[in-house]
Amino acid sequence: MNWPELRYQDLKDTVATVHLWTQIVGKIRLVKMPWLNHSWHVTLYVSPTGLTTGSIPYDGGLFQIDFDFVSHQLTITSSAAPKQQMRLYQRSVASFYKELLEKLAIMNINVEIYARPNEIPVAIPFAEDETHFIYEPEQINLFWQALVKAEAVFTLFRAKFYGKCSPVHFFWGGFDLAVTRFSGREAPKHPGGAPNMSLEVMQEAYSHEVSSCGFWPGSDSFPHPSFYSYCYPTPNNFKDQPVMPEQAQYNEAIGEFILTYDDVRKAADPESSLLQFLQSTYDAAANTGKWPRKALECDLSGLEP
Repeated sequence: MNWPELRYQDLKDTVATVHLWTQIVGKIRLVKMPWLNHSWHVTLYVSPTGLTTGSIPYDGGLFQIDFDFVSHQLTITSSAAPKQQMRLYQRSVASFYKELLEKLAIMNINVEIYARPNEIPVAIPFAEDETHFIYEPEQINLFWQALVKAEAVFTLFRAKFYGKCSPVHFFWGGFDLAVTRFSGREAPKHPGGAPNMSLEVMQEAYSHEVSSCGFWPGSDSFPHPSFYSYCYPTPNNFKDQPVMPEQAQYNEAIGEFILTYDDVRKAADPESSLLQFLQSTYDAAANTGKWPRKALECDLSGLEP
């Protein structure tokens, strides 16, 4: 599979709808899972056909919800009930929310979520949202293909760290794929600031020093699918550190190093170009933050099974 071409203007309306659909599914996982540090219990994961919750415990055993962006359907699978499916098509958030709750009820999976979106400025209740309904199958399939390519490189990057590190996972709040390394030291209290997100959740998410990188589809203010990297807390000289490849730049408005997806896609070796970005921006964070790097880093690639 080649790195697909992504155009923000073509992608954005479908992303706006699917973003809200993933919030509904993610909130179901949230209420059924025990709370894990840094909200790791809420995330989705890239799958061979789309995005998945993975196994979720409930009274009847385990269930799982899968977005399939190849056949364009959502599947709910349970260890205790026949699976249920929904078509993914041009339908409103309210329609999606109503049918998903009906399917769960048929399977005797009882859930009650906070039925408004998080981390977006206008939080229309899911049951009332007839505004977002665009679903273009080819656009979401292209975005999923890009997630697959990014997932493989992020997984390789994650493997070179002994210290605490997150899974490679998809945050439905920001609609981004991310992986985060930790220094092991506590961080100053985070000031918060994300729309429709509690201060307590953000402070727990950033309770310890992090270097985080990810992939994001862009926004109206920055209309470019991009890879990003930031650290918290942010040393004053972090933004001045040399990073690779040469197209990578520190974006003052966003407060992160940015490498556009298109720069990666067009590189002679996209995987190596992205790895350079991930490693050099981590180096910038670890060096300026004076992380104990010898105790945290590793390379186990030479080990025999």
